Amino acid sequence: MNLNSMSTDKQRDGVGHIPIREYDYPLPPDRVAAYPLEKRDASRLLVYDGGQITDTVFGQLDRFLSDGSLMILNDTKVIQARLEFFKTGGARIEVFCLQPVQPVRDVQLALGQSSPSRWFCLVGNAKRWRTGSLEMISANGRIGLRATMAGRTEDGFLIDFSWEPSGLSFAEVLEELGRTPLPPYINRRPETLDRHCYQTTYARDQGSVAAPTAGLHFTPGMFERLHKKGIGTAFVTLHVGAGTFKPVSAETIGLHRMHREQFVAGRSLLHSLLDHRGDLVSVGTTSMRTLESLYWIGARMSRGENPPAERVSLSQWEPYAWQGPLPESKQALNALLEWMDSRGLEQLQGETSLMIAPGYPFRMTDALVTNFHQPQSTLLLLVAAFAGEGWKLAYAHALTRDYRFLSYGDACLFFRQESAHQ
Repeated sequence: MNLNSMSTDKQRDGVGHIPIREYDYPLPPDRVAAYPLEKRDASRLLVYDGGQITDTVFGQLDRFLSDGSLMILNDTKVIQARLEFFKTGGARIEVFCLQPVQPVRDVQLALGQSSPSRWFCLVGNAKRWRTGSLEMISANGRIGLRATMAGRTEDGFLIDFSWEPSGLSFAEVLEELGRTPLPPYINRRPETLDRHCYQTTYARDQGSVAAPTAGLHFTPGMFERLHKKGIGTAFVTLHVGAGTFKPVSAETIGLHRMHREQFVAGRSLLHSLLDHRGDLVSVGTTSMRTLESLYWIGARMSRGENPPAERVSLSQWEPYAWQGPLPESKQALNALLEWMDSRGLEQLQGETSLMIAPGYPFRMTDALVTNFHQPQSTLLLLVAAFAGEGWKLAYAHALTRDYRFLSYGDACLFFRQESAHQ
């Protein structure tokens, strides 16, 4: 069965009929955190486990995790993806770089490219930019950047960038000229502090246009306490796209098109997943989506599928259409390693558009560290799938006790409910 070619009708069966209005809650604007706390681990932490709610602070996270647990964190690094141009007449045009198109589509490779480069972008105030090029020069006069509109798509624009000195990488250009891509619900302009605060302390591989916000709470001291308790850490890379903020505008989730994001999983991660003896804790929805995607890709391989390319992928609805018995997680992970061995690969690279919604058959994660998410969002659907109806109790509790919400807000620790074990 070719799961990638499922019909639209099949995709809308079962889970696809879920009305998004069932995943709504009142979020007053003043509850959205506009700024981070001075100390990352001083944020509040709501722990939900089997109907019981505990209020604590994030720095006490280790108290609620068992010895032998393994935490998986997303080490992607946010790029300064917002470029602010001004036309001769003063009109402000903002170009938001989302995905590379030419000469390469791999985001990490694209950021290392010298001039020129083409990207898929969103453009603010696009009606004021119909023809010609836009230019900007760095404050020190060292870098000059030109943007030319090359085409339009259903979702955005194709923009050609060229710059001087042409030998600089596009990452260097963005770091000098770009602004932090704060999410749209933080209703202020990016400031200098955001370059540091909207970035995890362990960020490594550039490529995200949104932070894996659950990781923003971690400090080096926290990692020391976790390791002293016997809680391990391992890292995966998923480059977060702006689609993570895309609301579900359709009445049912089966009509929502999930965004596609690039991930990288090293051989060491797979071995850590195979060797750990306690709970598997996903730090953030991005880590969870990547871990679950690895399972399904490995599951396909375990029953004989041999992807022809070195880049693997998982589509939005594949897990919901699986037929037959599901392999154990270790079997799926070993299949991934065997496939990598056959090609001499140290890293597994791929793309996923996996949508996790109520009814999803979890295979990897036992606990989830995450922030509070927007109403009627795919991120809230993921939390509801993992925590069951308990998400409503947790969110109601947080609202009545003045928790801070969304990217710069407080955090939750959810343990997987038995109903989510498939």
